Amino acid sequence: MTTRTQTATLDALRQTIARIERRPSLKDTTTNSENVAGALPVPSGVMHEVFTDATRNGGATLGFALAQARHLLTPQRPALIYIHLLRDSQEFGLPYAAGLARFGFSPEEVLLARTATITELLWAAEEALACQAVAAVIAEIRGAPKQFDFTASRRLSMRAASAGASLFVMRYGTGREASAAGFRWHLTPERSAAMPFDAKAPGAPRWLARLEKGVLDGRVNGQWLLEWREHGLLECVSPFGGAAEHAAADRRSTLHGSEPAALGDGLSQTG
Repeated sequence: MTTRTQTATLDALRQTIARIERRPSLKDTTTNSENVAGALPVPSGVMHEVFTDATRNGGATLGFALAQARHLLTPQRPALIYIHLLRDSQEFGLPYAAGLARFGFSPEEVLLARTATITELLWAAEEALACQAVAAVIAEIRGAPKQFDFTASRRLSMRAASAGASLFVMRYGTGREASAAGFRWHLTPERSAAMPFDAKAPGAPRWLARLEKGVLDGRVNGQWLLEWREHGLLECVSPFGGAAEHAAADRRSTLHGSEPAALGDGLSQTG
């Protein structure tokens, strides 16, 4: 290759990168969640890293990613792809169909992909993001594999931006490697609020989500106490100490006058 050809090739690459990086800012990116009352204004076409400290919280991490991804689905982009390693699925299991339905997904909207190696997983994620029918991709990466370096994350971030599909990378541990992700979340599962009619029954899933990287809704390094409802993620009254207030507000908005649950708790029991 001659020097002139190399120069022309580099100029073409620079122009391509410039066109990609001149995409609209995150706050201008359209998202289906903007039309959902109380939902986080998560933009589309962005890479997210979702961290939790331990693998035992993997279910909560997946639930949070599903809740975010659900509102990115549109009639033009009706699919979600969940990718993980084969050995991880054998050890930790697969998503439960009934649980997916609780988050508003029908079976035909969710595609599961299992790969043998991390290299195959990264390739599958990049190819899935390029599919015009895909709204979001969830990729589960345990540990800190050397293949998932800054260059790999940059490729995925650029593919998400150019294709308009979002990527949620589930991570575990307290370490933070350099990454090109637009958002980085640290997630902690929280206790559910009491149910209005039965204080002993489990309530809706809750997460304390802290934004370690990125700006969302004008908040830098913000944190949200979030609760899942059928129509989306709702922010609770306050990040700390708001659970009791929120549960009480639920009871006041649901029950008026006498409360059947409270009356039932007062009935005598016979052995």
